[in-house]
Amino acid sequence: MLNKRVIVCLDVRNGKVTKGIKFEGNVDIGDPVEMGRAYAESGVDELVFYDITASAEGRPIDLEMVRRVAAEVFIPFSVGGGIRDENDMRAVLLAGAEKVSVNSLAVRKPQIISAGAEIYGRQCVVLGMDVRRTQDPAFPSGLQVVVKGGREPTSFDAVDWARRAEDLGAGEICVNSIDADGTKEGYDLLATRLIADAVEIPVIASGGAGTPAHLAAVLKQTRAEAALVASMVHYGTYSIPQIKQELQRHGVAVRMDW
Repeated sequence: MLNKRVIVCLDVRNGKVTKGIKFEGNVDIGDPVEMGRAYAESGVDELVFYDITASAEGRPIDLEMVRRVAAEVFIPFSVGGGIRDENDMRAVLLAGAEKVSVNSLAVRKPQIISAGAEIYGRQCVVLGMDVRRTQDPAFPSGLQVVVKGGREPTSFDAVDWARRAEDLGAGEICVNSIDADGTKEGYDLLATRLIADAVEIPVIASGGAGTPAHLAAVLKQTRAEAALVASMVHYGTYSIPQIKQELQRHGVAVRMDW
């Protein structure tokens, strides 16, 4: 049985880790490098750093932050936000990241996925997908893709977009439910299940984790291969060892050798 992964997400704004609820009301909570190092030392499997305002502000990602993280953190990490083209992807990878996450850019320019996969390998390309539930018949799955930090709706159905991204060469998809984001009431199991069932590549569940039981539910009840957490660890409610021990108790295979 393959181990499931626990991933910590660090949303970064103006050089600080920040957290909000449903993409609103963000407050700064710490330094990304210091927090990333602490999580790595505590046994987390991967980290994700999102520059959450770069795309909306039309600026590039903070490469100096990426270099600082790479110098201090010795587990895989991905970076997203402010990626504009293949050259930006290259710069992020050369700065030390293992993966590049594209979200708004991929919707606007889907060929960035195939270009990145061809040049750097599909294992380096993660599609970040922010989704929200809708009853609009234009979205057969009931899930609409939104971009620019949840501020801009698209005409993309989430399941259709996931399949297309896989065909284009995405190596992984991170599904973030805006409806659940920051609520600490559990992942959107339906959204995660629909998308994970539609593709063969790994899917990361994101948005809504509040207890280890929430991770166990999404990892056992859907085909998600990883679960992303933020608030529940950022505020010290749970530690990574506590989460992994509880996952083991629920019968979820996780890496424990740190």
